[in-house]
Amino acid sequence: MDSRNEIDSQLGLPAHRIWSYLSGGWLPFVLDVVHGLFAFLTRERQAGLYEMLEHDAVLELGDPQGESALYKKRQRVKFLQDHVIAFQDFAWGDGRVLADYRCSPGVVVDRYKNGDRWNVLISLRETKSRGDNEDFHIQRRIIRGFTKNEEWWQLEMQHETRWLKLSIIFPKRRPCQRAVLFEKTRNRVTVLNSESLANLPDGRQVLTWEKTRPKRFETYTIKWCW
Repeated sequence: MDSRNEIDSQLGLPAHRIWSYLSGGWLPFVLDVVHGLFAFLTRERQAGLYEMLEHDAVLELGDPQGESALYKKRQRVKFLQDHVIAFQDFAWGDGRVLADYRCSPGVVVDRYKNGDRWNVLISLRETKSRGDNEDFHIQRRIIRGFTKNEEWWQLEMQHETRWLKLSIIFPKRRPCQRAVLFEKTRNRVTVLNSESLANLPDGRQVLTWEKTRPKRFETYTIKWCW
């Protein structure tokens, strides 16, 4: 085995690159290391603290006037870093969007408004490590949030998500007449036809939309007439 192949075998790098480092000085090697480290840190920063394995959200319109609605979601989270002690939630829209806020697990330790949205900080009361999974159950009541004939419900994908499901349950006396889905960054509109609608055993109507691997940072808005 010649010297170049021996270097390749021991270091696991192409021999011609190591040979060029030794013959041309250490600067190219240092630059390669810095570039690799920067790329790694950039990927870690973009990935965030966690990813959503499942995001199942339900908006239950409680009365025909839209005076009260119950928003419930289950988020199955996989943590991507060590020493994570908090989880963040977001809320926005018309009316009082954070009435009777509840979460499990965790305890709400702060909430503040930034522009048109509320940020909710949830203390996990334990430390999560890379690779840990957790199911978060969050619900809140929305007061006077859906009082118009044409209404909307919006979700922004803050994290990498593997599966997304959105459901809207309409009151028995006021079903959905028509609905469309807007994807903001793609500038795409999809009509949600009768295949998206079903009747529940109690006579109420439910509108459902699902997507595998929704685009990160995409904003999905369902608009409907009822």
